[in-house]
Amino acid sequence: MTTTTLTRTAAVLAVAMASSMAQAAAPMAKFQAPGFYRTTLGDFEITVLNDGTIDLPVDKLLKQPAAKTNAALARSFEKSPLETSINAFLINTGSKLVLIDAGAASLFGPTAGKLLANFKASGYKPEQVDEIYISHMHGDHVGGLAANEQRVFPNAVVRAGKLDADFYLNQSNLDKATGEEKEDFQGAMMSLNPYVKAGKFQPIIANSELVPGIKSYFNGGHTPGHITYVVESKGQKLALLGDLLHVQAVQFENPGVGVTFDTDSKIAIAERKEAFAAAAKGGYLIGAPHLSFPALGHVRVNGKGYEFVPVNYALPR
Repeated sequence: MTTTTLTRTAAVLAVAMASSMAQAAAPMAKFQAPGFYRTTLGDFEITVLNDGTIDLPVDKLLKQPAAKTNAALARSFEKSPLETSINAFLINTGSKLVLIDAGAASLFGPTAGKLLANFKASGYKPEQVDEIYISHMHGDHVGGLAANEQRVFPNAVVRAGKLDADFYLNQSNLDKATGEEKEDFQGAMMSLNPYVKAGKFQPIIANSELVPGIKSYFNGGHTPGHITYVVESKGQKLALLGDLLHVQAVQFENPGVGVTFDTDSKIAIAERKEAFAAAAKGGYLIGAPHLSFPALGHVRVNGKGYEFVPVNYALPR
């Protein structure tokens, strides 16, 4: 081999190595696209907002043998701890902008707290929200309401069940609570009190239409004043179930499985069974904060249980 050939070969190898090193040098991005998903319901615009996820040891939290939970998760190619979505729902009726639930903000660690950024990325501003409806006062549903003792949504009226307000905003209940129970009360007070002080909190005392097209329905069980919200427009319907379910890989197949988060699992199970049966019969959409984002779909009967069918991805038209 001649000197010229050796020189050329070395040059080619050097270029190849440099190219390989350049390709390998690009760091992994390690972030998702903005977490919002938009669709329509009759004349209404629905925007699902993701607040992030939380890893839940569901094999320990669900009220059935861990082996059964793990087997159900495996059938869905999942495992415990289960990365579980935290979602909220923004409803634009054309005359009102209504946010249903508000995510966890800083209350559930660094993998949550993305709702506000995703809210803004979706094209809206916090000051545009007219009303906020809370399914219940656990931290992953109210944490995004306030920051540094200030209202994040300054023009919004917040509404939630009176039973939840009487329980979670009660100082004597906080004083009596121990351990992790205190966090539920502290999170609710920190999130809701700025609205209470501003005269921007209104308890819901009965099933009613809150704005045209959005109704509240008490169903207890998970918390004393847990509420689901039903959105209807032009004959189309969306039931937002709150925390009637936590683990879709388990509780659709067997809605009789309770969770330790429930105040009264017997009531929560009965309400979940009723909600699934009604959705399967009616063929309407459901959504829930802990369904995998974008957290919208239909329910159909599957043997003795049910199956969740996620919505098809679609562009707004």
